Amino acid sequence: MNHIDNIYDAVLDGDMGVIPESVQTALNANVPAADILKEGMIAAMEEVGRLFEEGEYFVPEMLIAARAMKIGLDLLKPYLIDSGVDPVGKVVVGTVQGDMHDIGKNLVSMMLEGAGFEIIDLGIDVPPANFVEAVREGVDILGLSALLTTTMPSIQDTIQAIEQAGLRDNVKVMIGGAPVTAEYAQQIGADGFAPDAGQAVTLAKSLL
Repeated sequence: MNHIDNIYDAVLDGDMGVIPESVQTALNANVPAADILKEGMIAAMEEVGRLFEEGEYFVPEMLIAARAMKIGLDLLKPYLIDSGVDPVGKVVVGTVQGDMHDIGKNLVSMMLEGAGFEIIDLGIDVPPANFVEAVREGVDILGLSALLTTTMPSIQDTIQAIEQAGLRDNVKVMIGGAPVTAEYAQQIGADGFAPDAGQAVTLAKSLL
C-alpha cells in the first residue's frame, strides 16, 4: 500500500492515532501536500459522505472520520500554504441567535473543511450583526444552523439584516438544522438547504 492509501484508509476508519504518523511519513517521502489533501483526505471524506447517504455510516462514524481528517489537515496546513494551494471557497458558519446547539454545525464545518473549504466558525447563539460583519469582510457562503422551531425565525432575521446592509448579492446563504425544510429556505430567501452534512458539501460546491 502506498502513503496516500494509508491516509485514505485512516480517515475512512476514523483512526486518529495513525493519521499524524501517516501524514508525516508521506511528507517525508516527498508526496506533495496537495496530493495528500485531495487524494488522501478529500477523497476519503467524499466516500464517508457517500456511505452516510447510503445508510452504512451514521453520525458517530462521520464525526470520527471528520476528526481524523482534521488532525491530518492541521499538520498539512503549513505545507499547503507554502505550496500555494488555495481553498475551494470561504464559508462562515454559525448557529443563529437564541440557539445553543452545535453538533450539526460542527459536523458540517468538518465535512466542508474536508472538502477543501476554508471555514470560519462563529459559534452558537450568533446575533445577525455578527453574520453581517463576516459578510462585509468577504466570504463566499454563509451557513446558518437552527435546531429548534423557536429559533428558526432568527435565520430569517439574519438574512434580512444582510439585505438591509446591502450585502445580499455578495454572499450565498445555505441553511440547515432539524426543523428546517427546503420550503422554508425558499420562503425566507435562502440560496439552499441541506438536510445533512454530506449534502451540505454538495450544496456548497453547487453554490460556487
